[in-house]
Amino acid sequence: MPPIVSIITITYNAEAFLERTIRSLIANLNALPDASVVEYLVIDGQSKDKTLDIAAQYQTYITHLLSEPDRGLYDAMNKGLRLATGQYVWFMNAGDELHDADVLSKLLRAMKSQADVYYSDALFVNNDGSAVGLRSVVTPHTLPQKLRWQDMALGMKVCHQAFVAKRAIAPFYHDENLSADVAWEIEILKKSSAVTYLDFVLCKYLTGGVSVQKHRKSLIDRFKVLEAHFGFWPTVWNHVRILGRGVAHRLTK
Repeated sequence: MPPIVSIITITYNAEAFLERTIRSLIANLNALPDASVVEYLVIDGQSKDKTLDIAAQYQTYITHLLSEPDRGLYDAMNKGLRLATGQYVWFMNAGDELHDADVLSKLLRAMKSQADVYYSDALFVNNDGSAVGLRSVVTPHTLPQKLRWQDMALGMKVCHQAFVAKRAIAPFYHDENLSADVAWEIEILKKSSAVTYLDFVLCKYLTGGVSVQKHRKSLIDRFKVLEAHFGFWPTVWNHVRILGRGVAHRLTK
């Protein structure tokens, strides 16, 4: 039988962070009566550091390891989607972690309902693993318990690593766009008839990704994504609201 969940990790020169991701997965696999319901894929951009050496240490837990040059994060994520065979796909990139050792057990129990999407909050962490706080608390993004694609009008409501979707409705990423994850979630939600909020935290999210490193282009790309789904003038107005929301959030700190 094919696995229920494909967990996909993207790496490039990630020797400082990959092991924490893999160890969090192993802790969860060890808690399952049958670990074969989960497959684990590592998609590497031909790292020049010790990333592949670290992956090799855990090869018994890695279903598929691919290392070759790519055109960036979302190109690599598309490769992961092509290789995945699970009913659901879940991206957990290098440095991100499953929140605790019971996450997979609880997620798999929830998946008996066969929803199209499962989502939760995410715990933001620093490079050293110290907690920053829940995303819904430390950012202006409140988390609705009945998520619709229209909720994305002001940006990404759900952290990408806290969003698990049926592979059958998961599109490929627009790999030239730094906000391709926003588009991916919107497109999936538009196709979904059943979206389930989970009352437990799925992941620890390592702050400081590509979109943070290239912030200006990320904002421009986000505008393009939201314009495509909500229209030009509504997106202009919504960006005014995003700015106001951000200012208000900072003032409450």
